[in-house]
Amino acid sequence: MAVPLKDIEIKEEYPKTLLLEKHIKFIKQYGQSENDFEYGMTDYLRVSGMYWGLTALELVDKLDSLPKEEVIGFIQKCQDPETGGISACIDHDPHLLHTLSAVQILCIYNRIDAIDVEGVIKYVASLQLPDGSFTGDKWGEVDTRFSFCAVATLSLLKRLNAINVDKAVEFVKSCMNFDGGFGSRPKSESHAGLIYCCLGFLSVTGRLDIVEQDTLAWWLCERQLSSGGLNGRPEKLPDVCYSWWVLSSLSIIGRLHWISSETLKRFILACQDTESGGFADRPGDIPDPFHTLFGLAALSLLGFGDIKQVNPTYCMPQYVIDRLQLKPQVLK
Repeated sequence: MAVPLKDIEIKEEYPKTLLLEKHIKFIKQYGQSENDFEYGMTDYLRVSGMYWGLTALELVDKLDSLPKEEVIGFIQKCQDPETGGISACIDHDPHLLHTLSAVQILCIYNRIDAIDVEGVIKYVASLQLPDGSFTGDKWGEVDTRFSFCAVATLSLLKRLNAINVDKAVEFVKSCMNFDGGFGSRPKSESHAGLIYCCLGFLSVTGRLDIVEQDTLAWWLCERQLSSGGLNGRPEKLPDVCYSWWVLSSLSIIGRLHWISSETLKRFILACQDTESGGFADRPGDIPDPFHTLFGLAALSLLGFGDIKQVNPTYCMPQYVIDRLQLKPQVLK
């Protein structure tokens, strides 16, 4: 007996248009007071949360809604003077994830001079292991997410030569599976979020030649369910964030047209909160800045007119990548 795919129902009453002003208000107000529950619960990802919110605002041309100098000052306080890495919050340990988020924010603001750039470069390079992989921080966890964070950070700083790129590519290639996808480590299950990280890594390093283009695109297209939404791996529910991970991956390998864009748009729009604004993972759930950014970024890749063009490799406004004169590789 066949097991039915897990999915959700897109109800008629779910929103069908982009609630832009509500999203802007949602991001501006999210966790602004130290007395907010959200503020107290998000210390461990504060800088990355700032990247999600600021990038979302810039994609809808409202970056000036938040105090630029306060943001930059906070990032400066999060840089560890000893290692050069940047942490999620003041007095936390530095980590590659938050180091990339901080560099992305400063590149959007065109203020990379506000931090010790050489310190960041030294920190990233110090986390590469002999097999080419990267740990996320001093505690030693290895994951292909960190390979992407390392090369994305260094490429934004124009210093990819600070690491052994060839060894880094060897490690990522070793994480490719028979289905064309990638996992967190060799022999780990393919997952859409990790596929994005590995394709983003290969896009930055110019090594997309190792990708099994059509095999991978087929696996990614199979993530679309009857609701129009995308999941991260087989037998999982759809989630707005995978709209980004899957679409960006398909865009990088030149297969964006292989999915139903109209039904996906309908799913993404249905995940908006009509009262508070913001996007949730699925209709009716609680919205947050993470899903709000990736909902807007996915709509940008689908050509939604009210949103600026996003770069599929860096998840940053395309004009910033152009200003930095970066040319991440994409396939046709």
